[in-house]
Amino acid sequence: MTSTDKNRVVIFDTTLRDGEQSPGATMTHDEKLEIAELLDDMGVDIIEAGFPIASEGDFRAVSEIAQRSKSAVICGLARAQLPDIDRCWEAVKHAKQPRIHTFIGTSPLHRAIPNLTQDEMADRIEQTVTHARNLCDNVQWSPMDATRTEWDYLCRVVEIAIKAGATTINIPDTVGYTAPVESADLIRRLIDTVPGADEVVFATHCHNDLGMATANALAAVEGGARQIECTINGLGERAGNTALEEVVMALKVRNDIMPFHTGIDTRKIMHISRRVATVSGFAVQFNKAIVGKNAFAHESGIHQDGMLKNSETFEIMRPEDVGLAGTSLPLGKHSGRAALRAKLRELGTEVGDNQLKDIFVRFKDLADRKKEVFDDDILALVTATTEGDDALQLVNLKVVCGTGGPAEATLEMEINGEDKSAVSEGDGPVDATFKAIRMLHPNKARLQLYQVHAVTEGTDAQATVSVRLEEDGMIATGQSADTDTVVASAKAYIHALNRLIVRRGKTGKDVKEISYRDVT
Repeated sequence: MTSTDKNRVVIFDTTLRDGEQSPGATMTHDEKLEIAELLDDMGVDIIEAGFPIASEGDFRAVSEIAQRSKSAVICGLARAQLPDIDRCWEAVKHAKQPRIHTFIGTSPLHRAIPNLTQDEMADRIEQTVTHARNLCDNVQWSPMDATRTEWDYLCRVVEIAIKAGATTINIPDTVGYTAPVESADLIRRLIDTVPGADEVVFATHCHNDLGMATANALAAVEGGARQIECTINGLGERAGNTALEEVVMALKVRNDIMPFHTGIDTRKIMHISRRVATVSGFAVQFNKAIVGKNAFAHESGIHQDGMLKNSETFEIMRPEDVGLAGTSLPLGKHSGRAALRAKLRELGTEVGDNQLKDIFVRFKDLADRKKEVFDDDILALVTATTEGDDALQLVNLKVVCGTGGPAEATLEMEINGEDKSAVSEGDGPVDATFKAIRMLHPNKARLQLYQVHAVTEGTDAQATVSVRLEEDGMIATGQSADTDTVVASAKAYIHALNRLIVRRGKTGKDVKEISYRDVT
C-alpha cells in the first residue's frame, strides 16, 4: 500500500462463500447473482463468490458473477491442490479484476487431516501459490486456523507464500478462538518479523464463536491489517463471521479513535441485510447491532423523552446512515402504489415494478383484514414468497380442529398445472397440513426447522413462518407470512419443496458435492 492510502481498509465480503456454508443457508443461482450485484453496488472491494470446485452450480455462479461484475474484485476459493486452483481460475478469469484465494490448514490439528509434515506442507504451499500466481496476478493465501498455529511455523509459511507470489496474506481465526489483544499482536508481529511483509496486504478473517469477531477484526486493523473479511448480517457457519455492517459502521462512527475508512455506501446496508435474510432464510435477531429490528427502537419513557428532545441522547448514528428514513408514513387500505413504494424505500428496501405489483396486491388484501398495517407487516410482505411459475402452488386450505381428536386438513394444490386435492389428519393443524402436502407431492424431505414468530402485536398480527427441508444432502428453506399461521406454514413448506425441485433439476442426482463446511 502507498502512504496515501495507508488508512484505507479493504472490505472483502464472503457472504456467498463462507456465509452460504451455514447449514440451510444455500442460495439459488439467481439469488447469488442478485446478492453479488447488491454487494458490488454498495462498494464492496472484493466479493468471494464461491468455491468453484465444490459443485457445478458453484462454478456457474462464480463464473457468471465474474462476467457481470462492475467494479469489485471477484474471488474464488481453492484448496491447496492444483485442480482446485485451475478450476477456480476458469471461474474467475473473465472478471475485470479476478483473484484466486487458496488455503491450507497449518495448525497441528489441521496438519493431521492430510497427514503432512511441516516440511511437506511447506512444499505444498510453495507449489500451489506459485501455480496460482502463474495464472493470476492477484493471489490471496490463507493459513487456516492461523491463530492456533505455532508462531515459528506460521512465520515460515507466510514467508514462503509471499516469496511464491501471494499479494494478500489472510490470517484466519477459523474457530473464533483468539481475543482482541492477541489479534492485534499477531498481525503486528507478522508484519514486523516476516521478510517481505511490507510488500503485501494483510487481511483478517474472524469467526464469532466467542462473540468477539467484530472486536478481533477491528483489533487486527489496529495491528496493521488492511483487509477485513466479513459477511452481511454476520452470516456464516457455527456462530457466524465478522458482520460487515458492524465493522463498517464502527469505523465510521468511531473514526476519532480508529482513523480508517472504507469505500462502502452505508446507506445501502439495510436493504442488502434484508435481502440476505430473505434468500438465506436466516432471520436477523431483533437486537442485532446496526440492522436488527430494535437497533433504532426506543420503548423506555426516559429514552423516548430524550429522543424527542435530541436524537443524539440515545442514538450514536443516524438511521439514515444505514438506509432507514427518519420519518413515518402510515399506510392503510386507501393507500396507493406510490405510497407503498415510498414506504418500502423508507424501510431500506428497493423493489422492481413487477415485485411492487405483487406486493401491492397482497398489501391490499392484508389492509382489508387488519385494523392497522405496521412497518414490519410491510417488510413481511416483501419476504413472503410469490408463487409465480412454481411447480407446486397452494390453491385452498381448510383445517378443522377439535378438542378431543386429531385435526383434519382439506388441501387443494396445483401441481404442474393440474388441480389436486387431499384430506389428511394430524396431531395438530400444521401436522395435518404438512401430511396433506406430502400426500399430493410424495417426497423424502426431512423437516429440519419449523419456526414461527408474530410480525406485530395483536390477534390480527401476521405470522412469519420459516421452514427448512433436507433431501439427499440438499437443503432448501421456505418463508411466508400470513395472518393465518397455518396458511403461512403451508406456503413456506411448499416454497421449500419448490426450491428442492429446482435444485434437483439443476444438479441432477449424480452430482456429489465436495464437503467444504470447515474451510477458513
